[in-house]
Amino acid sequence: MSKISYPIIGDYNIPAEYLLKHLFKNQVIIPPPITNKTIELGVQNSPDFVCTPFKYTLGTMLEAISKGADTLIQLGGGCRYGYYAELQEKILKDLGYKVKVINLITKGKPEIKRIINLFKEIDPKFKIRKLFYYGFITMKMLKYMDKVDDYLRCNKAFEVEKGNLDSWRAEMLLKFKTTKGLIHLYKTYKYYFNKIKKVRINKPDKVIKIGIIGELYTLMEPFANNYLEKDLIANKIEIKRFTTATYLLMKKNKIMKKAFKQNKEIKYQLGADAADNVMNTKWLCQHNFDGIIHLKSAFCTPEIGVMPIISKIAEKEDVPVLFLTFDANTSEIGVKTRLEAFYDMLEMRKK
Repeated sequence: MSKISYPIIGDYNIPAEYLLKHLFKNQVIIPPPITNKTIELGVQNSPDFVCTPFKYTLGTMLEAISKGADTLIQLGGGCRYGYYAELQEKILKDLGYKVKVINLITKGKPEIKRIINLFKEIDPKFKIRKLFYYGFITMKMLKYMDKVDDYLRCNKAFEVEKGNLDSWRAEMLLKFKTTKGLIHLYKTYKYYFNKIKKVRINKPDKVIKIGIIGELYTLMEPFANNYLEKDLIANKIEIKRFTTATYLLMKKNKIMKKAFKQNKEIKYQLGADAADNVMNTKWLCQHNFDGIIHLKSAFCTPEIGVMPIISKIAEKEDVPVLFLTFDANTSEIGVKTRLEAFYDMLEMRKK
């Protein structure tokens, strides 16, 4: 029987592990957290000019294979990400590994019939009703995780006793791993969210607020952006981030249809998250945010194309924008220096 694994992204490995363990009798191998070793493996075996998330996810796959995985599940779509699975499978086979890489997303969206057929290849005894039941629980789990994280981005910088919010969140995620059903999941979420809300917060009336936009992988995987949110919180900044698993899976398509009707700046699909970032830039400007940080991986074509539009909107609204590009060789010191200068400038403007 095949052993399943998948590329890791943030803490979303918890709902991914929960879903796979309940769908299949196969062993599920959890990838290790991303480290410099992961990046080295990805860079060594990837084309030079491929976008950085390709290298990160390939490195994660190689580490999962070293732990025994032979079936790898990839979620790709929207841009060149949609071709990752096929190319990564070819690279892995050229390296001598007997593995299968399954891409659940085609044409930028999941196709249920196709996914069911792929799952039956993994486990011939796979039951469709399990996909709908545990899939629904997993979507709820993602929603609860993202709701808690949204609260932390707004308030964590102003925590009176440092570490309490992180502690309750970590305990909640551990409990999510052993969820027994929908009601149990909801009760766990409510219990811990109430605990989180009771943590003492001392938030001034006027705080610096920064919105983070950009390419989804670089936004959602902390290692890929040098733990940017942690840095912002350490500098007493309130954060707004739109891109989450909940947004991508449940809200994106509906919101983007509306955006194309309302946005004069974009007339065509720009690929991946580019059009979203135009809309989000306008929202941040209209809601009195002090600054915007745009993140992208190196060689991310949609985000390169949208940068002039973002600059034009922000300049018109007099909101500063910091553009940051990350790859395997990005200097942490260089990023910190630019961030500190950005913070200082926003603080002077605020005063």
